[in-house]
Amino acid sequence: MRKLKNEELDRLDISEFKQADKSPIIIILDNIRSLNNIGSVFRTSDAFLIEKIYLCGITAQPPHNDIRKTALGSTESVSWEYHENTINVIDKLKSEGVIICSIEQAENATFLNTFEPQLNTKYAFVFGNEVKGVQQDVVDNSDVVIEIPQYGTKHSLNISVSAGVVIWDVFSKIKSLKS
Repeated sequence: MRKLKNEELDRLDISEFKQADKSPIIIILDNIRSLNNIGSVFRTSDAFLIEKIYLCGITAQPPHNDIRKTALGSTESVSWEYHENTINVIDKLKSEGVIICSIEQAENATFLNTFEPQLNTKYAFVFGNEVKGVQQDVVDNSDVVIEIPQYGTKHSLNISVSAGVVIWDVFSKIKSLKS
Protein backbone atom coordinates (compact mmCIF):
# COMPACT_ATOMS: atom_id res chain seq x y z
CA MET A 1 0.00 0.00 0.00
CA ARG A 2 1.39 3.42 -1.01
CA LYS A 3 0.76 6.66 0.84
CA LEU A 4 -0.94 9.28 -1.31
CA LYS A 5 0.78 12.55 -2.09
CA ASN A 6 -1.04 15.79 -1.26
CA GLU A 7 -1.72 16.50 -4.95
CA GLU A 8 -3.44 13.09 -5.22
CA LEU A 9 -5.98 13.85 -2.48
CA ASP A 10 -8.28 15.87 -4.76
CA ARG A 11 -9.02 18.55 -2.15
CA LEU A 12 -11.00 21.72 -2.77
CA ASP A 13 -9.23 25.03 -3.12
CA ILE A 14 -10.46 27.93 -0.98
CA SER A 15 -12.87 29.31 -3.60
CA GLU A 16 -14.33 25.83 -4.23
CA PHE A 17 -14.69 25.34 -0.47
CA LYS A 18 -16.59 28.61 -0.13
CA GLN A 19 -18.97 27.55 -2.93
CA ALA A 20 -19.45 23.96 -1.70
CA ASP A 21 -22.59 22.76 0.06
CA LYS A 22 -21.82 22.86 3.76
CA SER A 23 -22.64 20.45 6.55
CA PRO A 24 -25.63 21.57 8.64
CA ILE A 25 -23.18 22.07 11.50
CA ILE A 26 -22.11 25.31 13.19
CA ILE A 27 -19.44 25.53 15.88
CA ILE A 28 -19.50 27.94 18.82
CA LEU A 29 -16.29 28.35 20.83
CA ASP A 30 -17.22 29.69 24.27
CA ASN A 31 -14.20 31.35 25.93
CA ILE A 32 -11.47 29.09 24.55
CA ARG A 33 -8.10 30.27 25.85
CA SER A 34 -5.67 28.12 23.83
CA LEU A 35 -4.81 29.50 20.42
CA ASN A 36 -3.67 26.04 19.34
CA ASN A 37 -7.09 24.61 20.24
CA ILE A 38 -8.78 27.33 18.19
CA GLY A 39 -6.57 26.56 15.19
CA SER A 40 -7.25 22.83 15.52
CA VAL A 41 -11.02 23.42 15.53
CA PHE A 42 -10.68 25.49 12.35
CA ARG A 43 -8.72 22.68 10.69
CA THR A 44 -11.28 20.02 11.68
CA SER A 45 -14.09 22.32 10.57
CA ASP A 46 -12.48 22.65 7.16
CA ALA A 47 -12.19 18.86 6.85
CA PHE A 48 -15.95 18.38 7.33
CA LEU A 49 -17.31 21.45 5.50
CA ILE A 50 -18.58 23.18 8.63
CA GLU A 51 -20.82 26.14 7.80
CA LYS A 52 -19.41 28.63 10.31
CA ILE A 53 -17.48 29.06 13.54
CA TYR A 54 -18.53 31.63 16.13
CA LEU A 55 -15.68 32.79 18.37
CA CYS A 56 -17.05 34.15 21.66
CA GLY A 57 -15.78 35.85 24.79
CA ILE A 58 -12.02 35.52 25.34
CA THR A 59 -11.63 33.25 22.29
CA ALA A 60 -8.92 34.79 20.12
CA GLN A 61 -9.50 35.61 16.47
CA PRO A 62 -7.41 35.17 13.35
CA PRO A 63 -4.98 36.32 12.20
CA HIS A 64 -2.66 35.12 14.94
CA ASN A 65 0.54 33.11 14.53
CA ASP A 66 -0.42 30.47 17.13
CA ILE A 67 -3.84 29.95 15.51
CA ARG A 68 -2.27 29.88 12.04
CA LYS A 69 0.25 27.23 13.18
CA THR A 70 -2.44 24.59 13.81
CA ALA A 71 -5.12 25.88 11.42
CA LEU A 72 -2.84 25.48 8.38
CA GLY A 73 -4.79 28.02 6.30
CA SER A 74 -8.29 26.91 7.31
CA THR A 75 -9.02 30.34 8.81
CA GLU A 76 -9.20 31.45 5.17
CA SER A 77 -11.65 28.73 4.09
CA VAL A 78 -14.03 28.39 7.05
CA SER A 79 -16.37 31.33 7.69
CA TRP A 80 -16.17 32.79 11.17
CA GLU A 81 -17.43 35.68 13.26
CA TYR A 82 -16.44 37.07 16.64
CA HIS A 83 -19.04 38.00 19.26
CA GLU A 84 -18.33 39.04 22.82
CA ASN A 85 -21.46 37.39 24.22
CA THR A 86 -22.20 33.70 23.59
CA ILE A 87 -25.85 34.02 24.63
CA ASN A 88 -26.44 36.66 21.92
CA VAL A 89 -25.13 34.21 19.32
CA ILE A 90 -27.34 31.44 20.70
CA ASP A 91 -30.43 33.70 20.63
CA LYS A 92 -29.68 34.69 17.02
CA LEU A 93 -29.22 31.09 15.90
CA LYS A 94 -32.31 29.88 17.77
CA SER A 95 -34.36 32.55 15.99
CA GLU A 96 -33.15 30.98 12.72
CA GLY A 97 -34.31 27.51 13.82
CA VAL A 98 -30.86 26.16 14.71
CA ILE A 99 -30.76 23.50 17.46
CA ILE A 100 -28.22 24.47 20.14
CA CYS A 101 -26.19 21.58 21.59
CA SER A 102 -23.72 22.19 24.40
CA ILE A 103 -20.96 19.61 24.73
CA GLU A 104 -20.72 19.20 28.47
CA GLN A 105 -21.02 16.76 31.36
CA ALA A 106 -24.39 17.55 32.92
CA GLU A 107 -27.39 15.95 34.58
CA ASN A 108 -29.62 14.20 32.04
CA ALA A 109 -27.15 14.80 29.21
CA THR A 110 -27.58 12.74 26.05
CA PHE A 111 -24.58 10.54 25.31
CA LEU A 112 -23.05 11.31 21.93
CA ASN A 113 -23.39 7.69 20.78
CA THR A 114 -27.18 7.89 21.28
CA PHE A 115 -27.63 11.38 19.79
CA GLU A 116 -29.61 11.13 16.55
CA PRO A 117 -29.46 14.18 14.30
CA GLN A 118 -32.36 14.75 11.93
CA LEU A 119 -32.24 15.53 8.22
CA ASN A 120 -32.96 19.11 7.19
CA THR A 121 -32.02 20.36 10.65
CA LYS A 122 -29.13 22.68 11.44
CA TYR A 123 -27.14 22.18 14.66
CA ALA A 124 -24.78 24.46 16.58
CA PHE A 125 -22.34 22.69 18.91
CA VAL A 126 -20.94 24.72 21.80
CA PHE A 127 -17.50 23.86 23.16
CA GLY A 128 -16.39 25.52 26.38
CA ASN A 129 -13.36 26.80 28.20
CA GLU A 130 -10.54 24.33 28.84
CA VAL A 131 -10.91 24.63 32.63
CA LYS A 132 -14.48 25.75 33.33
CA GLY A 133 -16.28 24.14 30.39
CA VAL A 134 -19.40 25.62 28.81
CA GLN A 135 -20.84 28.47 30.89
CA GLN A 136 -23.89 27.44 32.94
CA ASP A 137 -26.11 30.11 31.35
CA VAL A 138 -25.17 28.71 27.93
CA VAL A 139 -26.02 25.17 29.11
CA ASP A 140 -29.35 26.56 30.43
CA ASN A 141 -30.11 28.06 27.02
CA SER A 142 -29.23 24.93 25.05
CA ASP A 143 -31.81 22.67 23.44
CA VAL A 144 -29.67 19.60 24.11
CA VAL A 145 -26.63 18.84 26.24
CA ILE A 146 -24.44 16.13 24.76
CA GLU A 147 -21.81 14.24 26.72
CA ILE A 148 -18.98 12.25 25.18
CA PRO A 149 -18.87 8.98 27.14
CA GLN A 150 -15.49 8.43 28.79
CA TYR A 151 -14.34 5.34 30.66
CA GLY A 152 -10.85 6.12 31.98
CA THR A 153 -9.56 8.03 34.98
CA LYS A 154 -9.58 11.56 33.53
CA HIS A 155 -12.62 13.81 33.73
CA SER A 156 -12.47 15.44 30.33
CA LEU A 157 -10.98 15.55 26.85
CA ASN A 158 -9.06 18.40 25.28
CA ILE A 159 -11.48 20.78 23.53
CA SER A 160 -9.92 20.21 20.11
CA VAL A 161 -10.22 16.45 20.59
CA SER A 162 -13.83 16.83 21.74
CA ALA A 163 -14.62 18.94 18.68
CA GLY A 164 -13.06 16.34 16.40
CA VAL A 165 -15.02 13.50 18.00
CA VAL A 166 -18.35 15.37 17.90
CA ILE A 167 -17.95 16.79 14.41
CA TRP A 168 -16.96 13.41 12.94
CA ASP A 169 -19.75 11.56 14.74
CA VAL A 170 -22.51 13.98 13.75
CA PHE A 171 -21.16 14.44 10.20
CA SER A 172 -21.12 10.64 9.74
CA LYS A 173 -24.63 10.21 11.14
CA ILE A 174 -26.04 12.95 8.88
CA LYS A 175 -24.23 11.52 5.86
CA SER A 176 -25.69 8.05 6.54
CA LEU A 177 -29.19 9.56 6.79
CA LYS A 178 -28.76 10.97 3.28
CA SER A 179 -27.76 7.58 1.82
